[in-house]
Amino acid sequence: MNVQVNTVLMNTPFRGIDKLNEVYFIGIGGIGMSAIARFFHAGGVKVSGYDKTPTVLTKELEVSGIAVHYEENVELVPKHPDLVVYTPAIPAEHKELEYFREKGAKVVKRSDVLQIITESSFNICIAGTHGKTTITTMVAHLLRDSGFGCNAFLGGISVNYGTNFWSSERNVCVIEADEYDRSFLKLNPDVAIITAMDADHLDIYGTAEAVEQAFIDFSKRVRPGGLLIRQFGLKRGKELTAGQHITYSLQNESADVYAANIRMMNGSYEFDVMWKDNMLENVKLNMGGMHNVENAIAAIAVASSLGIENEKIKAAVESFRGVKRRFEYIIKNERLVFIDDYAHHPEELRALITGAKTLFRQKKCTVIFQPHLYSRTRDLADGFAEVLDLADEVILLPIYPARELPIAGVSSEMILERMKNDNKQVLEKEELMNWIANDYGTTLNKEFGEVLITAGAGDIDVLVEPIMNELKNI
Repeated sequence: MNVQVNTVLMNTPFRGIDKLNEVYFIGIGGIGMSAIARFFHAGGVKVSGYDKTPTVLTKELEVSGIAVHYEENVELVPKHPDLVVYTPAIPAEHKELEYFREKGAKVVKRSDVLQIITESSFNICIAGTHGKTTITTMVAHLLRDSGFGCNAFLGGISVNYGTNFWSSERNVCVIEADEYDRSFLKLNPDVAIITAMDADHLDIYGTAEAVEQAFIDFSKRVRPGGLLIRQFGLKRGKELTAGQHITYSLQNESADVYAANIRMMNGSYEFDVMWKDNMLENVKLNMGGMHNVENAIAAIAVASSLGIENEKIKAAVESFRGVKRRFEYIIKNERLVFIDDYAHHPEELRALITGAKTLFRQKKCTVIFQPHLYSRTRDLADGFAEVLDLADEVILLPIYPARELPIAGVSSEMILERMKNDNKQVLEKEELMNWIANDYGTTLNKEFGEVLITAGAGDIDVLVEPIMNELKNI
């Protein structure tokens, strides 16, 4: 099914936001915020910002010529920016945010900027409680690699290009549609994907039903003549409305597009993509996890709906190298496979662990998991415990609080005590590194090898390189 492409809009020079000379970001180091900052910087706008701590992302922004400071100090901010952009993770009492509001500056959320951008472009918006970062990056890569062209606003770092943003003269935007704070309800999609509608961000929504309703409302924002692509079998999926819509699935033949003849080899997959009126044979995906085959089906459906030729789609899928921290192979050899992943919801962990255990059936699977947010841990502790029990051994780090204050009685032990697997413990970061250095290697399965997984959306990623270096010595 082809979407009714507005070729006039697509081929209009990409405008974005005109008549801005200087933009300031509060929380510039966030993955979504940094993409918008790069967008303005690429357009010749003077960009600067604040973040709480230096990260790899903020350092890259500084190298590109964007000034970043790490002290909450109004003396360090620009005097007369045309626009101040902040992330909802910034507290309302932040000194710089209060300063600009009191001064009467134009202060907007990141979602407001994306709303303005998408008012004058052809937009492909990927939403869902799981998989949206990988699918967004896949779609953007397929359009870029095939020569179709797009502006990409990603929620992760593309391994192919080493960035979460790129620009194009083609007036097409590929955007990760974030449900947090209902941000995605400000977007204007021509093509929309909905991957999942599971309960999450209950600190914002309150109930699972409210989360589902937000996705239903998002589906109604698809422009006339546009296309909705939704995962087959979603609860309340029939309430997701759009003028044209198709379903996708991993292997369910009742869906409009699905995979068949899936073959696994050396951590990669080959499969055929089946439509009612089309077939794409021998697609190769060099990325682990069966869930990523399903993600690829959704991305391929987008590319096909835009009229991109099958052979170009196949070549682009095969050259796709993944997203940083999405089933990312850090070490991969016969003896040891080390995978790092952003998974921070029970269903994401389920896909991660089952994917790894399916690909590497005989290897022992150890998971190091850092829970993200006190509220999510409290609300989903039973689900986390059930899924982590799928691993052979589990180490939990303390909860990463992000924007939250501690909640009485909520800790990583809340998950631990619900787990049935006896091979489990909670360790501080320093204790974990000692365990890797002194204990992990002594129990390494010499015959079949092992899989070690680090997972979480907090700062567990800072441990990846130190763990990798220790593993090289084992």
